[in-house]
Amino acid sequence: MVTAITNGIKVSVVTGYEGRFFSKKGPLYVFNYKVTITNCSPDTVQLLGRHWFIYDTGEGPSEVAGAGVVGQQPILGPDESHTYKSGCHLRASIGAMRGHYEMLQLSSGTTFNVLIPALQFFAPPRLN
Repeated sequence: MVTAITNGIKVSVVTGYEGRFFSKKGPLYVFNYKVTITNCSPDTVQLLGRHWFIYDTGEGPSEVAGAGVVGQQPILGPDESHTYKSGCHLRASIGAMRGHYEMLQLSSGTTFNVLIPALQFFAPPRLN
């Protein structure tokens, strides 16, 4: 598990490996990640969007950005958490992701970024 805290918002992530699959372009390594976002601040906040940087040693870097997470823009009061699970596929058995969430402090209308700690993906070695 990796964890980061930015402006009182704690982000914890656990990663997993789903398996190796084949496509017309070759093998794909499928990984999952479970994110828990906890509001440790005294203010109510809303998650507006996310911006990921994906590093795939088999294909090169890419970016993903958009509204919310898995179709949701949760509102978190003090000491509340939101957990979701998502995933990614890579061309190589090793890769990483990092990024940030865009958050809105509801009382002031101020937006701020919350660091998503760097995730590392490693497929288990194949046995012969």
